[in-house]
Amino acid sequence: MLLHRTTLVKPWRRLAAVLSAATLGVGLLVGCGSDSAEDAPGDDAPAAAGGAFPVTVEHAFGSTEVTKAPKRVVSVGYTDDQAMLALGTKPVGMVDQYPNPAGKSPDINTQWPWVKDKWGDTRPEVIMKNGDSGPNYEKIAALRPDLIVAVYSEIDKAAFDKLSKIAPTVGRTKAEKEPFSAPWQDNAVHIAKALGKEEEGTKLVRGIESKLKAAKKAHPEFADQTAVALSWYEDSVAPFTSTDVRGRLLTGIGFTYQTEIDKVAEGSFSTELSPERIDLVDVDRIFVINDKADTEALKKFKLFTNLDAVKKGNVSYLLDSEGPAVGAAMSQGTLLSLPYAIDELVKSAE
Repeated sequence: MLLHRTTLVKPWRRLAAVLSAATLGVGLLVGCGSDSAEDAPGDDAPAAAGGAFPVTVEHAFGSTEVTKAPKRVVSVGYTDDQAMLALGTKPVGMVDQYPNPAGKSPDINTQWPWVKDKWGDTRPEVIMKNGDSGPNYEKIAALRPDLIVAVYSEIDKAAFDKLSKIAPTVGRTKAEKEPFSAPWQDNAVHIAKALGKEEEGTKLVRGIESKLKAAKKAHPEFADQTAVALSWYEDSVAPFTSTDVRGRLLTGIGFTYQTEIDKVAEGSFSTELSPERIDLVDVDRIFVINDKADTEALKKFKLFTNLDAVKKGNVSYLLDSEGPAVGAAMSQGTLLSLPYAIDELVKSAE
């Protein structure tokens, strides 16, 4: 998630709990919008070839049956498109998790080092931008999807019901109590099942888990260090919890996470610390995820620079969307981004 002060991007920002009737009125969608069915992009999007169908997927809002291999899939989850790409399906619609700079083409969200080759020349329709109150239902309807995936997403039951009137929709995992709290493994397999490729998804997950184990084995010293991942957000130190994908990645390579942050976050995946609680990030190793401007601002914050880890140089400053975009790879935590993130994260901590 891009953490520029003026353009914060994250699934931090909760979608509005109550979406307006105008936004949710699916009955108004089919004939609306400038895109006709003939104009909808992605007619050549590959189906989930070789999948096992029909399949019934249990999720937080009930169960959804996918009767045949979907050819036109829309991703409503922030990073669900990457799991689909890993499994050979190019969504016709996706969420811009990071804001695309004005006038920049192609979309930055299709150009990360770990997805660029997978997208190729395909240009999906953006159906929501991070920070929007909800997905653009008109655009989704115009894309004529035969499957909608909203797994790494904060949609509520009302939004799910509206999406389901457009096409069969798969929500987040049934066991997930808070949005974005499910392990990345669960999300990946959940999406794979919806595509009829649960076995293939499970195999990819195991490959990444093996990579994590190899990193942990190669660096036993990590186990003796407490660690935290954080960002500088709205002039505050904002650490992520141990259940957030960034926290799970640090423990995955062997670090012991500062779980006291979880209590302060009260069920969220991150929290902004008041000056008197800066002690919560007084740990052995700190991983900062920010782009250059916010990194420089953090380095001027005396309460941060006075921490022992900072004085000792035990801080990894990881660019988010700029440069190698290691922070984005960590934050996305997908089948495609994790191998890249693991390699770069380990290098930064060595």
